[in-house]
Amino acid sequence: MATYFTKSEARTAARTATIAKSQVVKASAQILKEDRQATRDSESFDVFLSHSITDADLVLGVKRLLEARGLKVYVDWDTDTQLDRSTVSSETAELLRRRMRQSASLIYLATEAASTSKWMPWELGYFDGLRSGQVAVMPLMDNENDKFSGQEYLGLYPKITKDTYQNTTKKDVFVEGQGRWTTLREFNAGKPSWRAYATSAK
Repeated sequence: MATYFTKSEARTAARTATIAKSQVVKASAQILKEDRQATRDSESFDVFLSHSITDADLVLGVKRLLEARGLKVYVDWDTDTQLDRSTVSSETAELLRRRMRQSASLIYLATEAASTSKWMPWELGYFDGLRSGQVAVMPLMDNENDKFSGQEYLGLYPKITKDTYQNTTKKDVFVEGQGRWTTLREFNAGKPSWRAYATSAK
């Protein structure tokens, strides 16, 4: 049975990354800044992580969870520390557009805080127009078996889940929606091989 990622998994990944970094617990934003490398306009990302800034600790954990699967993740306040997320400006919008053009997919981190974000709905709409079919929603739940019910428009997009392949114990991360699925790996490569549930090996 497919389950969602949890806030506790994200916090554990963030805490593990923090301890491994220096054996001293630091603020999530500080860890991300230390990881930052100079980003050229030509640099590409596998994932543009759309999120609420109030979820900083969760964002760090999700970034680590995705990186553990070999994905290069863009987090705006990590790569572009000069951005002021509290102000909506044409300069910030243009930089985010550029970063989205450099990204293969957008993952919308769905939490309670996402519904109050100024930027997330705009990022979602822009990216969907830019690369239709390359947007997925990643619900972050209190319990992995919780039912996800985000804003109504999020139902248009596939969800990121965890599951095992049918008749095996092999675990993987999937993108699922509208009766079909693909792996997160295939989805982010831009070549999802969508399978129907009834005929799949999952």
